[in-house]
Amino acid sequence: MSVLQVIALALIVFGSLAVVLTPDPLRQTMVAGIYGMALTFLFFTFQAPDVALSELVISSIGLPLIVFAALRKIRTEEKRYQEHQQEENGE
Repeated sequence: MSVLQVIALALIVFGSLAVVLTPDPLRQTMVAGIYGMALTFLFFTFQAPDVALSELVISSIGLPLIVFAALRKIRTEEKRYQEHQQEENGE
């Protein structure tokens, strides 16, 4: 096992802990994107460039875009619900 592979594995361990321990969903999404980059590096070091390119597209671009869109939708719906509640209560 080469030095780069050991470094990549260490990045994966620390990156996965960072994703799990991040409480805010928005920040967790950004950390997960960075974790995807670390996975891409891991796959390149283990000589799997096709898997690395797939991982790059999915975890660093696709997943964050979907989660950001979902978070935006949730926040918009919460804001509309609060406004509706205020109108019903006469505030």
